[in-house]
Amino acid sequence: MSNLKMKEAALIYLDRSRGLQKFIDDCKYYNASKQSYAVYRFNILINPSDIVELDAELGNHILHQPLKAAQVFQSVCFIAVKTLSLIGQLQTETQINIVLKLTHLPPLPSYSLDLCKFPLDYTSQRFYMVQGIVIAMTTLTKYTQGARFLCSDEACPLSKGFQYVRVHVPGATESATVRSDFLCDLCSSSLQEDRKFRVLGDKQIVEIITTKALHAFQGYSNNQPFRFQSVTVFLRDESVNKMNIGNEYKIIGIPTCVKTSQTAVCIEANSITFCNPKVPSGISDNFRCLLSLTSSSCWKFTAILANIFASQIVPPGTYNLLKLCLLMSLVQTSDRNKELEDCLDLLIITSDTLLIDRLLNFSINLVPRGIRHPISTEIFPTLSRNKYGTGAVSIQAGSALLAKGGICFIGDLASHKKDKLEQLQSAVESRSITVYISGKKFGDDMDQQMTFPVQCSFWSFVDMDSSSRRNIQKTSTLIGQMDCSLIPANLVETFGLLINCNESSPCHLLFPTVQHTLKKAIDPEGLLYVASKQFTTEDFGKLLAFAKDLNVEFSLEAERIIHGYYLASRRIRTDSICGSKLSASALKYLVSLSEAHARLNLRNKVLKEDVLIAALLFETSLTLKYGATVFCVAPNAVFPFELYDEEYLEQRDIYLTQCQQQLQQFIATYGPGTAVFASDE
Repeated sequence: MSNLKMKEAALIYLDRSRGLQKFIDDCKYYNASKQSYAVYRFNILINPSDIVELDAELGNHILHQPLKAAQVFQSVCFIAVKTLSLIGQLQTETQINIVLKLTHLPPLPSYSLDLCKFPLDYTSQRFYMVQGIVIAMTTLTKYTQGARFLCSDEACPLSKGFQYVRVHVPGATESATVRSDFLCDLCSSSLQEDRKFRVLGDKQIVEIITTKALHAFQGYSNNQPFRFQSVTVFLRDESVNKMNIGNEYKIIGIPTCVKTSQTAVCIEANSITFCNPKVPSGISDNFRCLLSLTSSSCWKFTAILANIFASQIVPPGTYNLLKLCLLMSLVQTSDRNKELEDCLDLLIITSDTLLIDRLLNFSINLVPRGIRHPISTEIFPTLSRNKYGTGAVSIQAGSALLAKGGICFIGDLASHKKDKLEQLQSAVESRSITVYISGKKFGDDMDQQMTFPVQCSFWSFVDMDSSSRRNIQKTSTLIGQMDCSLIPANLVETFGLLINCNESSPCHLLFPTVQHTLKKAIDPEGLLYVASKQFTTEDFGKLLAFAKDLNVEFSLEAERIIHGYYLASRRIRTDSICGSKLSASALKYLVSLSEAHARLNLRNKVLKEDVLIAALLFETSLTLKYGATVFCVAPNAVFPFELYDEEYLEQRDIYLTQCQQQLQQFIATYGPGTAVFASDE
């Protein structure tokens, strides 16, 4: 009686949810094909909340005994097929394969599987929700959805018909569905598969890790040991190709145990949902107050941010130019699938690699996907054989794809081999990486290739004080140019900004840095400055999360200036022999820099003042690469004075206003066809 009641509830639910009509339409498709199958597969969308309200027992079966619940729907659907004559070829109930697709699970702890807690429950055969980031995936292979077997003894009544039909169930291997040692229940003769009735489906295997595991890739430790391992997820049929490397997903599935060379817990996926990024909670009151106090200027707020940023690593007032560039690169990251042109790559020339390394490592921890590339691993995807013996090729993410929507800090360029640097250059230029899969090597009939978008910004530095470089460096004959001959020229050009941070640069103030280092050695956890207490690391994290989520647009004046500067700069850096020294991506970087400065100011509109900062930063980078031109920008143009108080901020504003006028004069002189108007016109 209980089973009959659940069947009635299943039929009522199918009718109310329009699932019955969808089932009838699917049956019409099978019937029209006039082909007999071993199994007929049907997906039924299940809303657990609606089911529980309708019939608690059926809802409990779906959540905790999904295989038995599928049998209830199987029986209802078979009766519907026979009653309504929907599929003429169908003979037995076992030929109907019902897959219950859940819309969600109850938001209770008992339905969530934490990948950091062991052991994982794989014995209950019920649904769990697991959340993780895809770090590897395989190419598609085939698996057996269902197969028909016949008794080998022709005299046996089970040598005909569809009495022996085997269907794939969650957690089952291929050998559990199809093999040669099955016996007839009636006469004990061996069973033989009727291969023309075998039904195949698509299968893909992905590996996920918990989001908490990213701490292991951020060079960060809070002295709290934790353990994590990747978990394998099996995708089948309509679920294949629904997941991308680097994305985070919520997966509803049934944990199972698969035995290969070693026992492993896997998850048979039922439904997949892309994880939307969290909505920013806003900025702290201290930053809100600071923004209000500096509202009269378009430059003061970002200047103060750069001045006090990372005071745990370097004293306020040092490395301001670099810190401003880091903040601008951080606000150009995104948890959403934004345009690839928003990325802002940084290459730093330095003689103090230890301090720069600490500063960059501190900065990447302020965004969810800040990845410090381990030198022992690969930056870009690599190939390996799938450990489950499916014949598929496994594609491992690499640091760049894992840093999707964030920062990939690759350390010292000198630590990477030539072929890896060439791969890096190609990936940054095209914002994509292509993986070639050799059919001969991996046992396939044909070669394949897969292309993945590279949606992160790259940070790196070059140690110009190493003995090998110090002995080879050449003196440049061009004003402002640095000797970058030891770095491949095309690679230097690929990075959006080249930043000089050494003893002779405005970035570097030796005495405060030494004093800071000594104090930190005595009290590592101490907050040495008032700014560190007023504007905490958490405050900066919230500010960046809020700023990078802003949608910005260009004002007409800003758009004219940015195009005018690009055309003028391209014109004066063009000669008849080498052509233009400005790459095709120069305009893209100028736009990204302008947007970043506007976002950092928490504005939705890019103004001419933002374009000025972008032009000064970009021109400083060009000067380091090629030497100065008629638009001569000082190395410390963005921070001409040490920021001690309001008076110095006012002096900086006056200086930048003069730079604005020089920029407009430069555009008017060397940018033909560009309309730049004074404010009164």
